[in-house]
Amino acid sequence: MPQQVCMGAMMTCSFGVAPSSLVVLPENRVLTSNMPAATIMDNKPMVNILPFGMCSSVTNPAVAAATTAAQGVLTPVPCIPATVAPWAPGSPTVMIGNMPALNNTCSLNCVWGGQITISKAGQATHDVA
Repeated sequence: MPQQVCMGAMMTCSFGVAPSSLVVLPENRVLTSNMPAATIMDNKPMVNILPFGMCSSVTNPAVAAATTAAQGVLTPVPCIPATVAPWAPGSPTVMIGNMPALNNTCSLNCVWGGQITISKAGQATHDVA
């Protein structure tokens, strides 16, 4: 059964070089394992989704420019997450503040082509369907 995701969950991006930690603001006042519980709307770049080290996606204009300047050698640049859609699919049965709860099987797409996934839920005692 999927685990409920909370503040401090670890994420990875398919084009990032380092993991990142999910930031969940306590606005919904719902805790899991004494940490704020996440929803599918915890998707804001630089608020909830922090950088993943360096970005190597050639669809990122900064990577494309750096690669061109390096005469075609792929040149990663610092990651600036660019997420616009909610996490998907979310929990079909658990709602937090009228939004589906986030579980560790959800993913989030970056506009530069990266797929962000949850590698550690931030807690291991609460499951959600």
